[in-house]
Amino acid sequence: MSAGSTLLNVAGRLTTPLLPDDYLGYLNPLWSRREPRARVLAVVPETPDSATLWLRPGPGWPAHTPGQYVRMGVDIDGVRHWRTYSLTSVPGRRDGRIAICVKATPDGFVSRHLVRDTAPGTILRLAPPAGEYVLPRPLPARITFVTAGSGVTPVMGMLRALEQAGALPEIDHVHLAPRHEDVIFGAELRRLSERHAGRYRLHEHHDDRDGLFDVADLDVRVPGAATVPTWACGPAPLLDALAEHFAAAGAPELLTVERFRPVLPAAGAAGEGGTVTFTRSDVTADADGATPLLVAGEEAGALLPSGCRMGICRSCVGRLTAGNVRDLRTGELIAADPTEPDLIQTCVSAAAGPVEIDL
Repeated sequence: MSAGSTLLNVAGRLTTPLLPDDYLGYLNPLWSRREPRARVLAVVPETPDSATLWLRPGPGWPAHTPGQYVRMGVDIDGVRHWRTYSLTSVPGRRDGRIAICVKATPDGFVSRHLVRDTAPGTILRLAPPAGEYVLPRPLPARITFVTAGSGVTPVMGMLRALEQAGALPEIDHVHLAPRHEDVIFGAELRRLSERHAGRYRLHEHHDDRDGLFDVADLDVRVPGAATVPTWACGPAPLLDALAEHFAAAGAPELLTVERFRPVLPAAGAAGEGGTVTFTRSDVTADADGATPLLVAGEEAGALLPSGCRMGICRSCVGRLTAGNVRDLRTGELIAADPTEPDLIQTCVSAAAGPVEIDL
């Protein structure tokens, strides 16, 4: 056993029932390794309804790959809400800072709070970076980005990293926004196109029809678009139209998409959200399709087991006895098997229709 392990064991005995990590968290919230946190350093407006949050995570924060996202816990009026945001900063900055960009939506309780009411010094919970929406290695000589609205955020992280490394391939970037001033990172993207004229080509498309884009226009802006590896992120109608376009061209494998909400079965199958019943606790909650079952239950008054709250420790597991849930990390739909109920992690699962959990 190493000296470090011995010291931790001794410290654990001295601090029982708390762990040494709990005391570190009291001394400095960022020192906790069991519950990773970050401090908000600055909130920088990008557009009238979006802002970049610069964060300083605690020691040991792992470097991300450009294009990945982070799940973030935000405490509002004593209730913790978990949301997912793309990382927009270059990995491994010398100052240790990371950045996300949040767009406030009319029905976005958490996004509005982050953009309008979050002050420097606020402590947020963090889950490790995750996601497969990343560029391959080696890079293709030519690529296309198609983004709309806040769908530009993961691509911004890619572009910043590529430019810093001096590794920009030939890029056509089609971006959709209602107006010129609504383009998140608009000024930075336009400067990038000026610095790398002929290599990074920005095609702005302004239309107030959310997510609507004639994919035939893509071939006009980007000749031979369906023959070029393409990364797209934006509203579902846009991504669905692009998927059909690439499939019709016989090249579905060239399209990689990032959906902020995974596609669920339609028409009579499980839907987004539903009534959640915690049978042993005798608590019922209404949950949307983006809120973890754990959070929905706690907000309804259930005392539920939990630990890391990020899908690692499995302290929150319960048996799914009825209905369907969706894994928030992968989008996988899990259906209840009454004869052999699955154990699900309530901290990373959301309701996909009416659900019963044995907790």
